[in-house]
Amino acid sequence: MNIIDKIISNFINNKSLYIGEKVTISEHMIQSAMIAEKAKSSNSLICSCLLHDYGHFLLEDPDKLVSKNLDGKHEDMGYEYLKKFFNKDVVEPIKYHVLAKRYLAREKKYFNSLSDASKISLKLQGGVLNKKKSKEFEKKDFFKHSVRLRKFDEVAKRTDIKMKSIIEYKDLLSSQLL
Repeated sequence: MNIIDKIISNFINNKSLYIGEKVTISEHMIQSAMIAEKAKSSNSLICSCLLHDYGHFLLEDPDKLVSKNLDGKHEDMGYEYLKKFFNKDVVEPIKYHVLAKRYLAREKKYFNSLSDASKISLKLQGGVLNKKKSKEFEKKDFFKHSVRLRKFDEVAKRTDIKMKSIIEYKDLLSSQLL
């Protein structure tokens, strides 16, 4: 099975709820991509949004990790797996989307907008970034795309919208392969 078919199969077959939310992980990632499309983002950023939590598909039981107060490092797992198949413009924002959350959470308005589940995961992921780490993050090549992905990610948890199918993204996924 090629990587695109495998991704589509994982999206279709994984019915796990997104940790602590009312949407599935698949729905959450598709919503993120839909929001990125609506914002007229580049194809690479839309693809990043579509795959940003793919690492959760690779973890055995993300909910169990949270219940044990552990961070599964889904961003690293997803990045390490996907970088073998997708270009850097797609995978680098995936690698840094949790760091972007920690960065944005410095702002009270952003922090207060996080869902309860997102606040719990923030704590497990190392909490709010300090000033030194924030400055280091701002210098990264994919800083802006990582922050945009994170902002799309945060609002992609709705249960009242018409969802696209992962199959509708097959051509986009194929266009971003190495």
